[in-house]
Amino acid sequence: MSISETPPPAPPVPPPAQKRSGCLTALMAMFGIMLLLPGACALLFGGISVFEDGKIASDIAPLVFLGLVVGIGGVALIWAAIKGRKAPAHPGTRS
Repeated sequence: MSISETPPPAPPVPPPAQKRSGCLTALMAMFGIMLLLPGACALLFGGISVFEDGKIASDIAPLVFLGLVVGIGGVALIWAAIKGRKAPAHPGTRS
């Protein structure tokens, strides 16, 4: 075996991470906040129903569940808007 005089090739440079525009982040956050309102109403009406009858009434239970699901979607959208704007910890990583 012989020793090569040339240095080893440099590793490929990963493409730069594409940053989301600030306008899109703001729209995602505002839409997420709007989606929190049905979740808050679901908690309010579900809480009133439990307080009055000791259980959630069967006629509003699907609406309470739907409102909670929409509210959770709003939380997820806000979380994605905030998390998506953070810079990577190291320039070579994507997390």
